[in-house]
Amino acid sequence: MRWKINAAVILFFIWACKHETNDVVEGVKTKYLIEAEELKGIAQHPNIKIIDFRKKEIYEKEHIAGALNIWRTDIEETAYPYEGIMASKIQIETLFGKLGIKTEDTIIVYDDNGLCEASRLWWILQNYNFKNVKLLQGGILEWKLNNGFVTTEIPEVNATIFKLTEHPKMQYHISKEQVVKALNNYTVILDTRSEDEFTGKRQKKGAFKAGRLSGSIHIDWAEAINYKGDMRFKSLVELENIYSKLNVKKNDSIILYCHSGVRSAHTTFVLTQLLGYKNVKNYDGSWTEWSYFNDLPFEKDSITILSK
Repeated sequence: MRWKINAAVILFFIWACKHETNDVVEGVKTKYLIEAEELKGIAQHPNIKIIDFRKKEIYEKEHIAGALNIWRTDIEETAYPYEGIMASKIQIETLFGKLGIKTEDTIIVYDDNGLCEASRLWWILQNYNFKNVKLLQGGILEWKLNNGFVTTEIPEVNATIFKLTEHPKMQYHISKEQVVKALNNYTVILDTRSEDEFTGKRQKKGAFKAGRLSGSIHIDWAEAINYKGDMRFKSLVELENIYSKLNVKKNDSIILYCHSGVRSAHTTFVLTQLLGYKNVKNYDGSWTEWSYFNDLPFEKDSITILSK
């Protein structure tokens, strides 16, 4: 029995070394994506923790066997008068510890929305210097297409101690105050929401007014995936073509935002991990925070329709 356990551990570390980079977007190598077929081979390893990043009621209907459930509200700081600010380091450590995730584990995250939700967790963990995280290309749809097992069974967990580094780099994070300063310099501001939100025609719940940050350029986050198809990232050629139309250079300083920093976290992943842009920050509070302050500059082009 001990030989079998040791063999399993050895195989896992061989996998970890071999798959430091995974070519799961045509023409792109990144260590932060994993294919369903690969995950099937390691899903049962004790150092693999799978996270289903969907609402609890959806998770309970079916999920990848052994998957733990996290949703947006679990990784938000609630001390603000608006929603969406990323959870503190201590909040993440406490949450992961309660879920039985250990510091040395590798986390695999999926959703059913083109990895838009999952990317938010990836982004937060990157800011806190935690790198052992991968996104499941194509999400749960791809998993089922590859005959991956799904269940309604909720896994039992034993609490652990999960620790992040003491001094996180906040690599892809930018605050409201930093955005205000950046507006006075040459910085590209990309709005990754829908066109209706960008023009001010639509005001989503949680925002205090409609509109956009002054000088923003629009690029819908969903352009990067096969949104009405298999929910996978598009090929490198397609992605390069889409983002080249913005006339933004890969060394330019870029700030991304959306409604609450979720969709823009997805675009952060696309630009930095798939396309090689060097200076990208995601504005955490995004339009939800910006719209709260009446003294901050904004623009709009349309009569507004409030959303529920």
